[in-house]
Amino acid sequence: MAFILKDSPECVKSELELFNLPGTQTVIQDGQWKQFHPLSNVFDNAPVEFHISGSAEDYIDLSQTQLYVKAKIVKVDNTPITKDDTIGPVNLFLHSLFSQVDVSLNDRVVSNSSNTYPYRSYIETLLNHGYDSKTSQLTAELFYKDSDDGLKKRTEFFKESATVDMIGCMHSDLFHQDRLLLNLVDLKIKLIRSKPEFCLQGSEGFKVVLDHVSLFIRKVRVNPGVILGHAKALEKTSAKYPINRVLCKVYSIPKGSMSFIQDNIFSGQMPKKLFVGCVDNEAFHGAFSKSPYEFKHFNLNFIGVYVDGQPVLHNPLELDFSKDQYIRAYQTLFVGTDRMGQDRGIFISRKEYKDSNTLFDLTSHRIYVLQENI
Repeated sequence: MAFILKDSPECVKSELELFNLPGTQTVIQDGQWKQFHPLSNVFDNAPVEFHISGSAEDYIDLSQTQLYVKAKIVKVDNTPITKDDTIGPVNLFLHSLFSQVDVSLNDRVVSNSSNTYPYRSYIETLLNHGYDSKTSQLTAELFYKDSDDGLKKRTEFFKESATVDMIGCMHSDLFHQDRLLLNLVDLKIKLIRSKPEFCLQGSEGFKVVLDHVSLFIRKVRVNPGVILGHAKALEKTSAKYPINRVLCKVYSIPKGSMSFIQDNIFSGQMPKKLFVGCVDNEAFHGAFSKSPYEFKHFNLNFIGVYVDGQPVLHNPLELDFSKDQYIRAYQTLFVGTDRMGQDRGIFISRKEYKDSNTLFDLTSHRIYVLQENI
């Protein structure tokens, strides 16, 4: 029988593999979620700390870790809010409650200590999920699009200081990889609270009370032979955990500036993806009257990334938001999230992009200089 290509190897269709059986997994014997509580009671503005001691028998599946929170909104004097009070939670409230998350293994910090945890969480949620998850499972984290009366929908849960429970996965590098954490390794997680003016939106004079915070962590029982093999391997080398490291870098553009150039954004290892967004300085630092996640276009008309003075990936984006000329920038979100030309999206319309979701994907394998004009 002639092949279409002479170098094409012969193959067998799976429908005819009648004498083969699927493999049997024996290395993982059991697994279950266990609930862990903070080391101490949760107080206003105090960090929330967890310590999960390593055991001889169990590994930890970090990718399945879930943060569970019960919270309510009260006045600063701890009295309940009334139906006449104008106050509600910002979007993705579960993660907006915390400005920073520190992760330690055997007392060594392995996460990036930065107070931009809410922005990482929000941008990852915004760009990695479409209609189905944003209208179903992400509501467990109190994600409701602000363009669809999201603030009103979220506020309904908290009327008269009702306690609202939320649950969701952590947004930290170590929790976004699928390798199991070795036995006998202590895991510590520290959650640092956000200011009320950052995570609440409306009138002043309110705060958030956390009635309950806990972690659901999946412990995995591994075959003793595998544990012994790992112990012997550790005598010669260390365990490896490849991660996709995510950094949130913050730069301030002076008021009244018509252009902004930032040199040497990265040195050494270059990022795989680069997303840029602009928010009000006041909203970034916390203001009851503003949403911290309103990414505005600020009439930006030019943005590009340069390596050694040369534009990379594509020509710089030239925009005119006053005339609704921004489609190339909108399209970058689908290119950067590997959705271009596919039947799946990110549930952000063309108009919503201009109004409050103006993010730019400037992905390149070599990034050196960022330049933009306003």
